Amino acid sequence: MTNYARNNLQNKNFATPRLCEIIRKINLTYKKMNFIDIIGLFAGACITFSTIPQIIKVWKTKKVKEISLRMFSILTFGIAMWIVYGILKKDLPIILTNSVSLVLNLIMVYFIIYYEKE
Repeated sequence: MTNYARNNLQNKNFATPRLCEIIRKINLTYKKMNFIDIIGLFAGACITFSTIPQIIKVWKTKKVKEISLRMFSILTFGIAMWIVYGILKKDLPIILTNSVSLVLNLIMVYFIIYYEKE
């Protein structure tokens, strides 16, 4: 939290003491990335970007008959839970890779629903 934000939180005209306490509790300050974090980021990126070829194939062919909506829905929900877990643990590699993965999987779910009609 920046000094400016901290000073404003202490200003009673800005917020109540209870609100200040809540804001301090959810403060997401991240540590400097180390080698282990970089490995986690790389591993997460590999898994995240593995969805892209499937998205491209569906986008080009517009065929989703053999793709399970249930599987991608459960996967998307699981990824959202990983993001919550990463936020609670303040683990930037988990948050970043799963956020991108969530977007990609939501695109895939959209394609499955949209192209299933055709």
